[in-house]
Amino acid sequence: MDTVSHGLWGSFVFGRKRRRSFLLAFFFGVAPDLFSFGPFFAGSLFGLFIRPPFSANPPPESAIPSFVHLLYRPTHSLIIFAAIFLIIYLVRGKPLWEMSAWVLHIVYDIPLHTEHFFPTPFLWPISSYTVDGWNWGNPWIFFPNITLLALLYAGLLVRRRRHVTRDI
Repeated sequence: MDTVSHGLWGSFVFGRKRRRSFLLAFFFGVAPDLFSFGPFFAGSLFGLFIRPPFSANPPPESAIPSFVHLLYRPTHSLIIFAAIFLIIYLVRGKPLWEMSAWVLHIVYDIPLHTEHFFPTPFLWPISSYTVDGWNWGNPWIFFPNITLLALLYAGLLVRRRRHVTRDI
């Protein structure tokens, strides 16, 4: 799934209470991709890396630097998420529920990544098992995802406007 959709799904599911909650859930929804691919794309902007050509099909994984693959494993692991969630819980004395958008990101990526381009190592470091899913860029997946997000957020806006007009 594209990174922005991950953030929007995370915010919709775990961040509807307050604006801060929305932004925090959005951050955790995009964090796995931000921390794995972000340094590569930022470096590409400054000419440090050659950005592979993206088209209808993903580029070969060999065109992506090895450090991206190294960062992808922990950021897309349910095991690592659980450990960090537990540490934050112990430090704060209560869970940070917006972090659950990170789990949602991983859960969506498991069936929406193929073995050919960044399969999701959701059990890393215990296992390297991945699922050969569907390409999220496929129009039969991408456009229904965007449409559903648009409908859900439109529904939220309508609901909030009705709530505001009732209070007036």
